[in-house]
Amino acid sequence: MSASTSTTPEPAVLWQPPADVGQTSRIGDYLRWLRETRDLTASDYRELWEWSVTDLTGFWQSIWDYFGVESATPYRAVVEGTLPDARWFPGATLNYAEHVLRLPGFADDEPVVLAYSQSRSAVSLTAAQLREEVRRVRAGLRRLGVTRGDRVAAYAPNIAETYVLMLAAASLGATFSSCAPEFGTRSVVDRWQQIEPTLLLAVDGYRYGARTVDRRAEVAEIRTALRSLVHTVFLSYVDSEPPDGALTWADLAAPTDEPLTFERVPFDHPLYVLYSSGTTGLPKPIVHGHGGILLEHLKMLALHHDLGPGDRFFWFTTTGWMMWNYLASAPAVGAAIVLVDGDPAFPDLGALWRLAASAEVTYFGTSAPFLMACRKAGVVPRAEADLSRVRGIGSTGAPLPVEGFHWVYSDVSGSAQLQSLSGGTDVCTGFVGGVPLLPVWAGEISCRCLGARVEAFSSSGQPVLEALGELVVTAPMPSMPVGFWGDEAGDRYREAYFDVYPGVWRHGDWITITSRGSCQITGRSDATLNRGGVRLGTSEFYAVVEGLPAVADSLVVHLDGADRLLLFVVLAPGATLDEDLRAEIRRVLRGSLSPRHVPDEIHQVPAVPRTLSGKKLEVPVKRILTGTPVTVAAAAGALADPASLDAFAAFPPPTAR
Repeated sequence: MSASTSTTPEPAVLWQPPADVGQTSRIGDYLRWLRETRDLTASDYRELWEWSVTDLTGFWQSIWDYFGVESATPYRAVVEGTLPDARWFPGATLNYAEHVLRLPGFADDEPVVLAYSQSRSAVSLTAAQLREEVRRVRAGLRRLGVTRGDRVAAYAPNIAETYVLMLAAASLGATFSSCAPEFGTRSVVDRWQQIEPTLLLAVDGYRYGARTVDRRAEVAEIRTALRSLVHTVFLSYVDSEPPDGALTWADLAAPTDEPLTFERVPFDHPLYVLYSSGTTGLPKPIVHGHGGILLEHLKMLALHHDLGPGDRFFWFTTTGWMMWNYLASAPAVGAAIVLVDGDPAFPDLGALWRLAASAEVTYFGTSAPFLMACRKAGVVPRAEADLSRVRGIGSTGAPLPVEGFHWVYSDVSGSAQLQSLSGGTDVCTGFVGGVPLLPVWAGEISCRCLGARVEAFSSSGQPVLEALGELVVTAPMPSMPVGFWGDEAGDRYREAYFDVYPGVWRHGDWITITSRGSCQITGRSDATLNRGGVRLGTSEFYAVVEGLPAVADSLVVHLDGADRLLLFVVLAPGATLDEDLRAEIRRVLRGSLSPRHVPDEIHQVPAVPRTLSGKKLEVPVKRILTGTPVTVAAAAGALADPASLDAFAAFPPPTAR
């Protein structure tokens, strides 16, 4: 691997592993187990990671054995073939739901699911109650004719019923798919017409803060559009009567003597379908398999997040984001899950922190934008609530800037490990993240995750250190997609990830890997700012601009042909985009970053366009500014606010400037 002539100066160390980390952490126990059962000794995390990505058979076999994964039939190999056609554990038959519902470390009367909502009172399920609910719902699905291979869809929020339905469907070998109820009709239909579900669970609406959102019209439209539907199960979440022809949740979960059993399916049998954002076409239906998700999540949740019996794992997410699926696996490693549905800023930005204290959360997961919003608003969570039980804080969804790291340690917790995580829907996990064995460096992701051979490729396709490059994965991972639904020949799958570097997964992010093994993600590679031949990531740009009190949100694009850097800002209430503010923005960008970061133009817009999962849409904006019609540049159904793109169409094309 080549490297630049200089190394990145070591940033501030904000957290150090405790001296007894080898005795108190789950990865420490795993290392002892490796010494005893494999005669494998790794002196540090770097050696362990190197082994995990070079001896794929040895590493993933160890994960299978260490966590006691059970198969009804023997497998003939750990992995066969290479990217993009690698197959994992061929011959094995298992069931994801069976392994989750083993609930290691839980007593029958111990809570496994704690669900909080702005639409109704809190719900708690003990280990015995969760198994019982899954048993009844599984039997209800069978009564309705749902069987192995059928698709079960949920237009429902992050609540206990959605979780139970997912496990019940998985137990049958049916394939699950969820859309959050804030998704509009077009977004839902674009996703589910591709997989043709036979059963739909739908809520009538939800409360978001103080506002009630009625979804009955959308449910009716979805039912009409999905001709594959045989049954609709209606869940009254804001006290409505079920529509004609619909069953109720009580009907589905009716008392029965049918035992809870599990359909053992091949390792790569479809567990659930997740979707790409669909900003420039139909969302890609990404199929994840039972075995790949199980192994990857066992590894990440236990060895990287250090979750186990006694823990309560929370990540603020909707059912339309892969972090919901990630959260759902925590009981498989012995951790309870905390589900939250509603507005995270209601009645104020301290609400989630107070809830974390009352729910006795030990790992608090959220997004980088939420952390930065709290910082900007002057929230001091450690003063809001007793967060002494929180041992881990997770951040994902966007790069967390240096200022965010410092704020967490000054205003949230001085002792919790902050883990910035980056991965994606495509693998339903993180490629890079944190681990109890390594420090937390301000502004950096601590490591490449075990089993993930992440590298930075130069423009010539060579791996580099200490230099910005394309994030690629050069060895297979079990949770890489089984494929895309309906893409039998695999053409769309190969085009999505392997069209640039044959046999190498290209993820679409810019990454710098330091000589210490830490990483920095600096934005999407397709949204790169390229000025004077120098590639600039967008994440540090946003951190500086949005650090100004007058700027609430921002979006930057570089128009290559015209060589113009355009900055669009959403202003805080009471602020005005006058020449003084423009000069201040330019001054801080020049001083904090470089002269290349100074925009040629700064414009005010009412909103920054984002996907339903909150990601900024630089590429569609760039297309609109170069003459592409709004309706062609992005699918309206993929946007949180479809009207947010309209303002950009009013700007003249660059040739007219």
